[in-house]
Amino acid sequence: MLITLPDLLPAEQVLQCRQILASATWTDGRTSAGHVAAHVKANRQLAQDDPVARQMGALITQALRRHPVFQSAALPAQILPPRFNRYEGGEHYGFHIDNSIFRLPVEATSQQALNSSASTPTLLRSDISTTVFFSDPDDYDGGELIIQDTYGEQRVKLPAGQAVVYPGTSLHQVTPVTRGVRYAAFFWTQSLVRDDSQRSLLLQQDIAIQRLIREGANPEIVSQLTGVYHNLLRQWANP
Repeated sequence: MLITLPDLLPAEQVLQCRQILASATWTDGRTSAGHVAAHVKANRQLAQDDPVARQMGALITQALRRHPVFQSAALPAQILPPRFNRYEGGEHYGFHIDNSIFRLPVEATSQQALNSSASTPTLLRSDISTTVFFSDPDDYDGGELIIQDTYGEQRVKLPAGQAVVYPGTSLHQVTPVTRGVRYAAFFWTQSLVRDDSQRSLLLQQDIAIQRLIREGANPEIVSQLTGVYHNLLRQWANP
């Protein structure tokens, strides 16, 4: 399942973030890549403990918590703090699949422990990948995110402030940026429902239920369908 979030961040926030990113301190992106991915990766990233990355990552996470489509599609159990990259001068990231498991930073697990009486896991399974664009398509040439799925290659180059959400199991790449600068955030989500096809069915059902409510459908029918949704979620969820 591949979806876009056309209204994740407002224009004024995007402009502020882009100004901050333009003056940030960037490091070699290969330092965070796995052994295989490092051979096809040529870009720059903010260090994960960079105050700029933490500040803007918190902004994105807050926006995701308020976004009904992301919540319905991802069914997030854990979100890895967003990371930030920069491409220019031919930089690119060849075809690769992201790591399956990430370690949550200490501050993230500590904050989540404050909000939960349950023990907090320190590992995150990357069920879902997300990219948030901070540069408009006219600002740079190339830099398309190409995602391979069951329907072939999907080429994604969204306006600033928009995001694309897709399965973490997808083979994908960022094509060379030959003009301008491409800024983006990227991160991973562990879902309550591990299987992408099951998440897709739940999203379709949730959308249908919301449409029935808007159109004033019989409340009894809506309740029955809502019950089916939650029983499926109960069966498939793996917190």
